[in-house]
Amino acid sequence: MKETKLCHSIEDAIRACGLRDGMTVDFNHHLRDGDYVIPMVMNAIGKLGIKDIKVFSAGIFNGMMNRGLTDLIHQGVITSTEVTGNSSILGGMISRGELPKVCRFHTHGGRARTIVEEDLHIDVCFVAAPTADCMGNCNGVEGPNAFGSIGYSMSSSRYADKTVVITDNLVPYPLQRTSIDESVVDYVVQVDAIGDPNGIATGIAKPTKDPLALIIAEYASKTIEFSGLLKDGFSYQAGAGGPSIATTRYLSEIMKRKKVHGSFILGGVTGTSVDLLEEGLFDTIMDVQCFDRKAAASLRDDPRHREISDACYAMRGGPNGNRSCAVDSLDVVVLGALEIDLDFNCNLVVNSSGLITGGAGGHTDTAEGSKMSMIVAPLRRTRYPTVVKKCTSITTPGKDVDVLITEYGISVNPKNQELALRLKDAGLKVVSIEELQALAESMTGIPDEVRFGDRLVAEVIGRNGEVIDRVYNILE
Repeated sequence: MKETKLCHSIEDAIRACGLRDGMTVDFNHHLRDGDYVIPMVMNAIGKLGIKDIKVFSAGIFNGMMNRGLTDLIHQGVITSTEVTGNSSILGGMISRGELPKVCRFHTHGGRARTIVEEDLHIDVCFVAAPTADCMGNCNGVEGPNAFGSIGYSMSSSRYADKTVVITDNLVPYPLQRTSIDESVVDYVVQVDAIGDPNGIATGIAKPTKDPLALIIAEYASKTIEFSGLLKDGFSYQAGAGGPSIATTRYLSEIMKRKKVHGSFILGGVTGTSVDLLEEGLFDTIMDVQCFDRKAAASLRDDPRHREISDACYAMRGGPNGNRSCAVDSLDVVVLGALEIDLDFNCNLVVNSSGLITGGAGGHTDTAEGSKMSMIVAPLRRTRYPTVVKKCTSITTPGKDVDVLITEYGISVNPKNQELALRLKDAGLKVVSIEELQALAESMTGIPDEVRFGDRLVAEVIGRNGEVIDRVYNILE
């Protein structure tokens, strides 16, 4: 009988890996708010008496925090985090200085670069895998808790000192369809459940019926139509927010009317993206993470729907790096933002009241890589303006942003005068960003200035490893 890598428990795997105080552990975030693996592993680390752990994860969400991570921070088990996606609970703790060490926010491509260039050393990578065999061959598309692409464990599983696959669907060796293979896996643990895949579609990943969001989406789709980029071979990525999904739906109707056939859809993938593939509007989806179960099923069943790694998605070249990556072939990306300022800088990490609530995601990667980056956002959110004189924090530099679209009109970055002329000639409502900022301020008033202390609590790291911004503790 073949020797296996199976461990009896997560605790046994942790011991076998030699995890000690002060080390770094890595996770994917593909189950998002439905993830059980990160809390299971970190609670096991805490029970073993190990402390001062850095959590390097593609994302940490509120569901994970509520399953024990908050307590582990208070107990000194977790002392810092480095993430791309973030929750309001963790963000609030970072903002208040409750973690003793500086935390960092990476872009998706920057995270892969950090791994491959070994700017950060991963001691143990824990892979949440919906299906695996006894030697660690695994994928994300099969099994009762399939979540789709497992792209955000591909680089880390290869570069970590030790890699542990955690699965709730252990199948006979060899697994026929493999995303991560046994050559990089040290141990395998079978658990009752890795998570709830219904938690993949957390708040951002749902369609909208909001009338203002639909107005924004219509403006956005027309901006794409008249940009000069919508032609055969067109490539496209949209986020998972309501306005972005609505933009994709409007765009599909324009493509049908104009008989335009696209080449590929990229990125985090929703069921709406799958609709465009199935309708024959695009040739391929290149998928680093799935935002809903329809996308996961498509990746499993449709050979035109291709899984890619985090490095293939957005990592820039370096001494050990890529020759190319997919975002640098993008025509158009549709993105959101918490704030955008008069220089078109975007903020996704710190909200207008000064609390860390978000993360960088692929925003900066795609904004820089695409031919046209579009920010879709309401002019204001309750009493806070979205368009401001100066962002509370900067995630994506304005030099990489082409256009802002709100329900009150379209503002084009002055660097792209050709686009502004195209949109004006098409009869679209083009206004200056200064007009939008003044209008927003007239509606909300001037918000109170946020008071920060002098303790550095977080850094926002750019795609190439540079520090874009520093965030200090909030004074409440």
